[in-house]
Order: sequence, then C-alpha cells, then structure tokens
Amino acid sequence: MGDKANAHPGAAGRATAADHPASVRNVVLVGHSGSGKTTLVEALALTAGAVNRAGRVEDGGTVSDYDEIEHRQQRSVQLSLVPVEWDGIKVNLLDTPGYADFVGELRAGLRAADAALFVVSASDGVDGSTRMVWEECAAVGMPRAIVVTHLEAARADYEEMTRICAEAFGGDDPDAVLPLYLPLHGPQGPDGHAPVTGLTGLLSQKLFDYASGERKESEPGEDQLPELEEARNRLIEGIIAESEDETLMDRYLGGEQVDVKTLIEDLERAVARGTFFPVLAAAPASDGGRQGLGTVEVLELITRGFPTPLEREAPRVTTVDGKPRELKVCDPDGPLVAEVVKTASDPYVGRVSMVRVFSGTLRPDETVHVSGHGLEDRGHEDHDVDERIGALSAPFGKQQRTLTHCIAGDLACVAKLSRAETGDTLSAKDDPLLMEPWQMPDPLLPLAIQAHSKADEDKLSQGLSRLVAEDPTMRLEQNQATHQVVLWALGEAHADVALERLRSRYGVQVDVVPHRVSLRETFASRSAGRGRHVKQSGGHGQYAICEIEVEPLPGGSGIEFVDKVVGGAVPRQFIPSVEKGVRAQAAKGVAAGYPLVDIRVTLLDGKAHSVDSSDAAFQTAGALALREAAADVKIHLLEPVAEVAVLVGDDYVGAVMSDLSGRRGRVLGTEQTSGGRTLIKAEVPEIEIGRYAVDLRSLSHGTARFSRSYARHEPMPPQVAERIREETRDAS
Repeated sequence: MGDKANAHPGAAGRATAADHPASVRNVVLVGHSGSGKTTLVEALALTAGAVNRAGRVEDGGTVSDYDEIEHRQQRSVQLSLVPVEWDGIKVNLLDTPGYADFVGELRAGLRAADAALFVVSASDGVDGSTRMVWEECAAVGMPRAIVVTHLEAARADYEEMTRICAEAFGGDDPDAVLPLYLPLHGPQGPDGHAPVTGLTGLLSQKLFDYASGERKESEPGEDQLPELEEARNRLIEGIIAESEDETLMDRYLGGEQVDVKTLIEDLERAVARGTFFPVLAAAPASDGGRQGLGTVEVLELITRGFPTPLEREAPRVTTVDGKPRELKVCDPDGPLVAEVVKTASDPYVGRVSMVRVFSGTLRPDETVHVSGHGLEDRGHEDHDVDERIGALSAPFGKQQRTLTHCIAGDLACVAKLSRAETGDTLSAKDDPLLMEPWQMPDPLLPLAIQAHSKADEDKLSQGLSRLVAEDPTMRLEQNQATHQVVLWALGEAHADVALERLRSRYGVQVDVVPHRVSLRETFASRSAGRGRHVKQSGGHGQYAICEIEVEPLPGGSGIEFVDKVVGGAVPRQFIPSVEKGVRAQAAKGVAAGYPLVDIRVTLLDGKAHSVDSSDAAFQTAGALALREAAADVKIHLLEPVAEVAVLVGDDYVGAVMSDLSGRRGRVLGTEQTSGGRTLIKAEVPEIEIGRYAVDLRSLSHGTARFSRSYARHEPMPPQVAERIREETRDAS
C-alpha cells in the first residue's frame, strides 16, 4: 500500500467494463471548496496513464471538462465520475463539489461509493462542514482515508496538519488517524522554504523521490532513520491495535519484531473495515512529469486497502408494493437492481443518467423497469414505467467511452432514459423492485421567478420540470396563496446555477421577483355591516339588501356562515347567494388584499324584491356587507409562523439565539446532542426567515443546519403590519 518495494507504473490505463466486482473500487472525494479534489483526480488520472502529460484525454479535453457553468464559475457544481485503471483494478473516482450549496451532489457521491478520500488543504485546515461529512460516513461505517494537498504553499506544514486531522477526525481514538509517510524536503529556496519533493515510507523505511516527475525509490541514509523512529513506532502500535490477531500487541510490546508484510496486511484490513484512517500526501506532477507526488501511494491505498463492492451491504430493497426482498450482495448474476445517482442533460444525446449497479448486470438496449423515488413534494412524480435504455458508457471529461455491460458494483452512464430521475431504481421489467432512497437535504431558500417574456412563458413549465428532474435537492412550488412560482434551493449559489441552467440549457429567461409569504386578514373584534345593492334603470333591475354580524374566531377556524334570518326577510333561495358573496369577498380580502379568515358571519336580516332580486344581486350585497363591517373595525394582518429547529455547534449557540430573537423569534428551548452540538427550537415568523439558509451558514461558518415547518398564522405587530400595507399600496 504505497510501501511496496516496486510500484507498477505500467499496470495502468483507461478503465473499461469490469468483469467481476472484486476488480472494482468506488471512491468518493470529499473536501471543502478549494481543497484540491479535482486537481487530485487529474493527478491520479495522469499517474494511471488515462491522460497525457498535458492533462488531456486522448480524444481532447481534460477529465474535469463536463459542465460549462463550472468553467465560468471556476468551481465544481456537480458530481463527476472519472474511471481509471491501476494494477488491474478499475477505480471509479467520484469528484464532488466542496461548496455547501451542492451537498445533494455530495450525498449522491456517498451513495455511489464504497469508500471516501477526504481531501484537506495543508494551508487551510479542516472546516466544520468537512467534519460533519466525516461523521455522516462514520455513522454508516464507510472506510475513509485523508489526503493532504497544497504542500507547496508557503505556510503548509504536513506534520501539523496530520495532528489537526487526528484531532478533528480521530474522536476518542486519535491513534486511528496516523500518517503512513513523512515528507521528504528538497533544498531551501531564497525565501527559506524547503519544498516537499518526496515521501518516506514509515513501514518500509524507503524513500520515494518525485522531484523529477517520476517516482524513484531509494534507501534512506543512516542519519535519516532516527527521525523516523517515533512516528514509525506510533504507526505500528496504531495498526497492531486494530489487528484481528489479539496476541500481536503483547508480542510486540514484549520485544518481538513484527514483519512489514504482516503490518501491511493488518493495515489494509483495518482500512477496509473502517477502523483505521491513514493520512497520505499528494500533489500534481511538476516539470511535465507523469507521476505527481504521492499519487502512486494513493492509488495503491485505493486498490489494496479500500473495500470491494462485495464488502458493502446494499441498501434495502422491496417490491414496488413494499414487500421486503432479500438479495445476494453484489451478485452479477442476480436480479437487476441499479440506481440513478445523477441525472444530466447533454446537448447532443439528451438526458444522461449516472447509474450504480447493486445487483445483476446492466446491458445496452434492454428494457428496464423504472420505479419512482417518493419525492412528489419536491415536484418529482413517482414513476412506475418500462423504458428501453440506450448505450452504456464511461465518462471522461466531455467524452463518453462505450461499454459493453455494467456489472454489480460498477458505475456507468446510461443514455435515453427519458423518464428516470435521480434516485429512481432500475430493475428487470418482469421483476420490478424499489431501493430505499437516500436522505436528501431539504431546500430552504425560496426563489420566486416569472417568465421574462411571452416566449419564455411558453417554455417555462417544460424547462422547470427538466431542471428538477436533474436535481432532487430542488423543490418546485406553485403557491396557490401568493400565485407565485417558487424554486426552493439550498443556497444562493445553488439558485444561481439553476437560473443559469434554465437560460443556457433550456433557453428560458426568467426574472427573480420578491418572494411573498401567505399573509391573511381577520377581524380584531365584533362588527356589523349592511349590504345594499339596488339599481333601477328601466327594465330588469337589481335589488338585494342584507344585514350581517361578524365576529372573530380562534386561529384555524376558517370562515363560518350562520343563517339567523326570520320571517323570510331574505328568501331561502338567496341565502346561499349571500354566503357565496361573503366568501368571495373574504378570498379577496378587506384591508390589504389578503384572504380573510377565522370569522363567523351571521346573516340577521335583509330585504328582497319579487321581480328584481337575483342570485347575482344578493352575492353583491353579501360582499358589500362584509366590506362595510370591515370599515368599522380594526383588521389584523396575520402572518405565518414557522417552527424552526437549529442544530448548531456549542460555540455558536449564543450568536444563533441572539439572531433568532432579532427576527422576532421565540426560543422554546434547547437540548444538548452528541458531538458538542445543541438543538435550538424556536417559533419565528416566516417573513423573517426567507434568507435564513444563507444567513445561518454565515453565522455558524457552515456548521449549522435547520429545519422548518408551518405552525400557524398569528397577528403581526402593528408597526410591521403598517409597513406591509404601505408596500401593498405602493405596489398597486
């Protein structure tokens, strides 16, 4: 695992279809934005021989060429797959965005992978969001390793970073996070900085020099061995502590020398089990070389230490009607069960689905069953259809390399799945199955949009449906109360990318408008009103008079209509007409144009004409009576209040609670949780938390999460209500 006496620089190349799950490794790269994940993927592809020395694939482009938006924004915004081959093993490298707005892409990568490489910048350290992802991986027992990048930075300190990683990721057992190598420094430059030019293997005690751009192995001098001893002994003790041989520690402490082969085997088993987390270092090749520093060691860790798909328990599978179905783990000959982990649109071939096969073998041009994912609340319909798939391919930058098949444990891209969306299950058409979906983050930033022109309006519906089909972390809402089209996103960058995709990919230009919450009105006290609609202009006239009383009701009561007319003052056939007029006026509002709720309207008296009274006349009279009753009483504006639960690190509890109070929030209580976090529960007016997803991230440095749910409507403070009324008058 990087300490072998001989590397295999020739046993590499482009990845093809795997023939057995044991020859596949699925690895997701995790780290904050700017940590160097994409650069590491390109360096590994170069070392594996999948790209040339200019970092380009044989037929043009680089491995990271995929999305035009990524090039414009200079950051990854989506999950990308780069398959390479090393030492006879197909390695599927899943590069994820590091920005918090695209955590949905990260979750998809975690679902598709069997192990994770955490990429940490030597100059930036470990941020809170990376720690949270580490905890997610720990919760499911995913094997992990750490790769330290940016060693060329002036303030980079590899030894200090390994200590920080042990502290951040080790939890109660920092000796489970230890470096396998120490840096080999070159001569000091004029600025006093000595660049890292190679690595020293702590187990093999060999030097691996990358200064020339090609890995060269040599023996250390006698003067170099003493400085390795402390780190080497600590590593050996850490490996032995995780060994399945319970006698090994006693023998080692008794003075027995444990051979390197046994240590490496125990290390590989501990890494695969997810109980030991080695720290490595990597950097791109310099001076036009092929092998970047540490890239051989990383590839050997992946192929020898990370588990095969055979060692991963598959997600729960049921029939489409919910009956449990037992499957053999990762059996290429078993029933087909695959999952769409990502959906993208290609301008030439249409929709392309990235698929992880968990059972069976997927072949091109066969008909599969597509089962839905249960995200109807986000604008994604459930599916239960048969579809004929197109070609299978392995992506490499902008190119798609044709595959003959995709076995259990492997990943591939599938063309022409017009109905399948991210999270859907593909299975045999005569044996339809459904996989348990993975947890999707809830989009909490609203973006109200409208078509820019009539031409855009005609294309808007189709463009939005395609957009949400690609991204299950985005929710589409047609708000009936405010009559707005609202896209719910994970953050500002997520929203910006969505708008850019609408424009560039689907040809739809939209305008962003202020998001409105569903305000309502109600009576503050009892009132009465008289509606008189009398018109005599020759011929058939209009005659209707009604008298009503209005009284407020408790929140959530809606509108009650009570008939207390006596003596036939209002003929029976016109009483429903009065109610219809009252309800129609209530829907329009009586003060600021918001729906009127939580009142009881009692019809007390009225007058009719034997010829001129009509249904329409009494509807108009009912509406006039309600407006007159409202004119003589104070009308409360009701605003929606949300129940908010914020999970935040203890260091930020005070700041978050103070911020909630500033939003007119009422903190209901706090609760200590694991990992040094606190759960804060509060009630906050929805009008105050439109941008809370963005503000909370800034306030907590990206470490807090929150959820929200509607609680009730309640009266607005007078000063806020007056401001809303003024804004409504100005808008009209």
